[in-house]
Amino acid sequence: MSQQAPSRSVATLFRPFQCKSLTLRNRIVMAPMTRNMSPGYVPNDQVVAYYRRRAENNVGLIITEGTTVNQVAANGYEGVPAFHGEAALAGWKQVVDAVHAAGGKIAPQLWHVGAVRRPGVGPDPEVPGMGPSGISSAGKRKAHTLSEQEVLDCIEAFAQAAEDAERLGFDAIELHGAHGYLIDQFFWEVTNERTDRWGGSFAKRSQFAVDIIEAVRQRVSADFPVIFRFSQWKQQDYSARLAHTPEQLEAFLQPLSDAGVDIFHASQRRFWEPEFEGSDLNLAGWTKKLTGKPAISVGSVGLNVDFLEGTLSANPMDSIGQRGLEELLERMENEEFDMIAVGRALLQDPEWTVKVQQNRLDELADFDRAAIAKLY
Repeated sequence: MSQQAPSRSVATLFRPFQCKSLTLRNRIVMAPMTRNMSPGYVPNDQVVAYYRRRAENNVGLIITEGTTVNQVAANGYEGVPAFHGEAALAGWKQVVDAVHAAGGKIAPQLWHVGAVRRPGVGPDPEVPGMGPSGISSAGKRKAHTLSEQEVLDCIEAFAQAAEDAERLGFDAIELHGAHGYLIDQFFWEVTNERTDRWGGSFAKRSQFAVDIIEAVRQRVSADFPVIFRFSQWKQQDYSARLAHTPEQLEAFLQPLSDAGVDIFHASQRRFWEPEFEGSDLNLAGWTKKLTGKPAISVGSVGLNVDFLEGTLSANPMDSIGQRGLEELLERMENEEFDMIAVGRALLQDPEWTVKVQQNRLDELADFDRAAIAKLY
């Protein structure tokens, strides 16, 4: 089933965007998507070609799959690329050069999985999951509680990765503070029972993220953009909420903004859903309004019912359904947010951006789950 042509011009998606040294040719972002296809945790030629194809087809900004920082428990999944070590960084240098040669811009997503890591996963199978209080996001499993020195080691790992990213020629970095992974685990009182500087009140539970952002800012150029991805929902609980009101959201975001975030990436499952009662603004819209910083929205752009009924939801009534571009264009025209991240639609079709720009919507196919297993 092809997308229905919108009545509004798609030109609003193809306006340039600038933030500090980052200049983009349009407002379309490739969302970070874990691929598990880097043998030995090193991005290979297939990974290089995968990102190059999206750049060749006019994606404005590519945010890479999650890449693990240099702390012993950062990785939680086989085949996920590292962002440390000579071989991995050399692989990422090839990715950067290929994307730039195709006229694109790219940022690595820097990641630590925290307490969700399970024993047996490489590169060291003996290493347990590590979190602020050794509790997984589901609150059901005990892992290793990070010591104060280990917390400092994690902060340093993010800062070093950011420094390496700028040195390699990346155009920005994204810190993964969403979806129940390490940074997000510090935000939540369920997973953070610490009594030191990184636990207690809402503000103290945010201190770990603030410390990372400040450490990153000290290690990269003042003009080098820092993106921060956050979410209300978790992988284990789609109904979870850190902030139940705009006031609570502002209290959460402002310290991060003050610490040096340049762009917020507000993760939600459906971009068209309002975040709070009494307003049509989605999470990215509220984020931009409250902080004054540019915001990236995301959430089911171009997905179809069949895919979601068979994967994310066991309940067909919870399926997202296919949503056209009409509402996205309206929100972009109203400047509710600045950019839109596209995930699985770009995973399946490297030419998605070009087809939208050229109004070739009849060529956009429903999502095929087989795309998850391949690097197109």
